[in-house]
Amino acid sequence: MLISPSLLSADFGNIQRDVEMLNASAADMIHLDVMDGVFVPNISFGFPVIKAVQKHATKPLDVHLMIVEPQKYVSQVRDCGADIMNVHYEVCPHLHRTIQQIKQAGMKAAVTINPATPVSLLEDIVADVDMVLLMSVNPGFGGQKFIPGTIKKVKQLRELISASGSSAKIQVDGGVNMETGAQLAQAGADILVAGNFVFSSPDPIATIQELHNL
Repeated sequence: MLISPSLLSADFGNIQRDVEMLNASAADMIHLDVMDGVFVPNISFGFPVIKAVQKHATKPLDVHLMIVEPQKYVSQVRDCGADIMNVHYEVCPHLHRTIQQIKQAGMKAAVTINPATPVSLLEDIVADVDMVLLMSVNPGFGGQKFIPGTIKKVKQLRELISASGSSAKIQVDGGVNMETGAQLAQAGADILVAGNFVFSSPDPIATIQELHNL
């Protein structure tokens, strides 16, 4: 199981310390949630913070844009050192074009769907993306309770990926802990995003390793 700890739950007064902790851990990438207060009911951080993280990170940066009009910021995300740029299906009327722009900029392209968005809507794009992120909580805040219906969606997405011949990875974000992580692994998820569960742990490095071993 690949693990992408979410910096949304880190200590922003000690961001270098927390990034260096993730560098030393079994984490496979670092998840950065950019929120605009429009698409989601919260504001998190923007490009200056991503650049600051990139200076210290030795793991790939997994940048998740929870914003409207993400296509306007492809070059800025690339220039911040992102390895993966992830946009929401719900805000991209020309999703195929946006995915192509991300790839042309030299990044891996990913698409996210919210809990109420059906997996079936990805049928015509799943072969073009490197990753699909299923939100297992409603986006905008950390520490929310896992939505059980996500397990079914992971299974549906695994079937869709297989049927299309896609090589896309399945990532899940929200309410991930050892119990839900094990259920997601069994259902076919490839990557788990964990924020509050990791950073509230008395031993984050050990917690990341436990998730990695699922």
